[in-house]
Amino acid sequence: MSGAEVVSEAKAIIDEVSKFIVAEREFLEKVVSALLAGGHVLLEDVPGTGKTLTAKLLAKALGVSFKRIQFTPDLLPSDILGTKVWRPEKGEFEFVLGPIFCNLVLADEINRAPPKTQSALLEAMEEGQVTIEGETFKLPQPFFVIATQNPIEFEGVFPLPEAQLDRFMMKLSLGYAKDEKVILRRRLEWKTDDPSMYVQTVTSGENLLKIREYIEKNVKVSDEVIEYISRFTEIRRDSRLLAGPSPRGLVSLLRVSRAMAVLDGRDYVIPDDVKKVAVDVLGHRLVVKPEYQIDGVRGEDIVREYLRKIPVPK
Repeated sequence: MSGAEVVSEAKAIIDEVSKFIVAEREFLEKVVSALLAGGHVLLEDVPGTGKTLTAKLLAKALGVSFKRIQFTPDLLPSDILGTKVWRPEKGEFEFVLGPIFCNLVLADEINRAPPKTQSALLEAMEEGQVTIEGETFKLPQPFFVIATQNPIEFEGVFPLPEAQLDRFMMKLSLGYAKDEKVILRRRLEWKTDDPSMYVQTVTSGENLLKIREYIEKNVKVSDEVIEYISRFTEIRRDSRLLAGPSPRGLVSLLRVSRAMAVLDGRDYVIPDDVKKVAVDVLGHRLVVKPEYQIDGVRGEDIVREYLRKIPVPK
């Protein structure tokens, strides 16, 4: 694909989804940039803001297979991955694929499942494969997870372990719409609460892989920008933290910045691309000491502080 085709298809995804959900364009750009970069997204927000709808709209616009998994306390790893079932008529075990075998998986209310079940996603999210009873199965490509969680509930939930949080390229919040009259008018127009049936498919999984390949081969990153990204390792020495951004976090920041450059119509990364996504990529990877958590200090706040302190290359 040419650069112009890549930019056109990437923007078409955002344009199509924005017709059906009332959200800031910057939010949609960040979600799409993570998918173009081959990463997974965690959407954290109160119920009813459109997290699940966002995933369904994206799947339809991208033209990829889609499965929704409702995470509950009694969910088992086999309910996600699949299992081997004995078929007496054949005299053998048959592997029954779980819902994770699709292109886009919506892990709804992911923090409602216990750690054992959450861990079923670790290998899938990092390596694009699952291992069941010693046998490894490749997942279809492209593969990405959009997970949702409610940040205000504390009963019947299991906080995501740091290893799993680190596998999410970005953590985003949709927030309330600025003009909810638009939502009400659209509801009257569509005559349904789920407008995904009206979404046009504007690309394909095959083209998405080609866009990723274009980004890897053609989007340039200067030494100055690499130095700028590496300076975020200074956060690790902050006295308020138990752990700072991981090497995977810095690589994710680089990858998303390249995708953001494409969405802006460029084949090179500028510092503004990095600044636009740094909080969303690094914030959830910081482990704040309990005494500072009590005072309301969050990882995102600390990243914003360092964004102001770290010199920006010219």
